Order: sequence, then structure tokens, then C-alpha cells
Amino acid sequence: MKRLVAAVLFCLSGSAFAQDATKSWDFEVLLDDQPIGSHRFDLTSEGSGAVLESVASFDVKLWFVRVFSYRHHNTETWRDGCLVGIEATTDNNGELLQVNGEITNNGFAVTNQQGQAELDGCVKTFAYWNPAILESTRLLNAQTGEYEPVDVSLDGEEDVRIGDRSIATERFRLSAKSGEIILWYTKGDSRWVGLSAPTKSERRLRYLARSLPESGLPETLAASLSDGRAYENLDNRAGAD
Repeated sequence: MKRLVAAVLFCLSGSAFAQDATKSWDFEVLLDDQPIGSHRFDLTSEGSGAVLESVASFDVKLWFVRVFSYRHHNTETWRDGCLVGIEATTDNNGELLQVNGEITNNGFAVTNQQGQAELDGCVKTFAYWNPAILESTRLLNAQTGEYEPVDVSLDGEEDVRIGDRSIATERFRLSAKSGEIILWYTKGDSRWVGLSAPTKSERRLRYLARSLPESGLPETLAASLSDGRAYENLDNRAGAD
């Protein structure tokens, strides 16, 4: 894990970041090997933080008949490396879900279908675009509003093809309530480039990148992640190299 942090901190030095105000990730989504839709993430730098807009649309068909549909729209506001606001709506095959949250004097108040909860500390979602989540022990699920325990481990290195390019990545395993999620990040600047996640039907949901940022996080957000809070558990969880 220390190698990942070293890479991130190298990128935070400044020159590695482009000046673009918005970074975008556009993924084709597959169920096993079957294309079923897309998921796009747009991260816009705003002052000392950023706003993330996430839009997903999946449809599973059997003999041209739609048997499952999924629509998700999520807007998150981040400041100083922590979540300060969220508005998310999901249509999970007809099940309508809504999650809202905001920072308060007592912590982070989140409301879902079950009611309201107050969360302590620096709250983060399953924000795969932000490599700092790999040091988290709990993450907020933007679909359900649950604050889930997670465990992350480095799983090795792998070359990943994106279009006609082969990119060197580090592979991580994130264990969560839904199962084991596999994540890929580029070596050197820790850009998120792919995902594989379990489904209830024991199949795999896969994200294949169609377009990615050419550099790391927006400068203002990257700077906010360098204050040390994102890595507060490093010594306890990673151990000595």
C-alpha cells in the first residue's frame, strides 16, 4: 500500500496534474462478456473541493426482451478530501431508492429509505476515482445509503488494455457487503481504469474504459488529499515494507 501512497503523493507535487477543470471517466458496462450499458463520471474542480456527477444506465435482455433495468444518478460534493453533500436516485429494476446527505455541526447526516443516520469523521463514498478510498475502513453506498465496512488489499500488478493501448496497473481487492470488488489503477499516477464486481446472480459486472482523464485528479482536489487525513490508517494497515 505504501507504494500506492508514494505514487499519489508524487502526483500531488503539481506538475503531474493538467489544468482541466473537469475530469471524466466513461465506461462500457458488461455482465460477464455481454454489453449492457454505460456509466459515466464527471468530476469538476470547485475551489478547495470538487463536484462529482455520476450517471449509469444498464439493461439486461433475454431474446430481445428486457428482463432487468438499472438507472442511477448521483451528485456528490467533496471538500478537503471528505464528502460534504450527496443527492442520489436509483431505479433498480423498479425499486426506487433515494439517498441524501449533508455535513452538519454533528457530523454527516444521511437519509435513506430506512430513515436518517449521523456519521462521524471524514466520510467517503465508494468513489473509485479517488485512490484515497483504498485506505478507508468504511464507505458510504450511494445507492442504499448504508455506511459499509470495507477491507482493501493490494493484489498485484497487471497490464490492462484500453483501446489499442496496454497500461501498467496495480490491482486491488475491496471486500464489501456485496462481495469482492476488483479495482485497477495506473502505476505512477493512480488513475482508476477498471472494475469487476459481483452480482446477486453470481455473475460479474465489468467496467471497460472507453475514455479516461489524461492525468490525475483536479489540482485543487488533489492538493486537499495531501494533508495526511486520507492516509491516517496507513501505518496500522499496511505495515512496514
